[in-house]
Amino acid sequence: MSSTSQKHRDFVAEPMGEKPVTALAGIGEVLGERLENKGFDKAFIVLGQFLVLRKDEEMFRDWLKDTCGANAKQGRDCSSCLKEWCDAFL
Repeated sequence: MSSTSQKHRDFVAEPMGEKPVTALAGIGEVLGERLENKGFDKAFIVLGQFLVLRKDEEMFRDWLKDTCGANAKQGRDCSSCLKEWCDAFL
């Protein structure tokens, strides 16, 4: 299994509540701003998109790339972060 960032570990350690979109692993200020401009200002809204896509990480990464220009690593980091959060809390 690949190692995860501290940001990833922090995110999956607790319920997401009202965390900003930039709390997600792989989403920094630039991608966060692009997502916010499209209405995805909270982590739970991005989670909703992940769930709409039936937790399909590949489809979600494509959506993230199309929506905010995330590169492959950012997409992987974000999708694995959301998947692990779902496994823990859903």
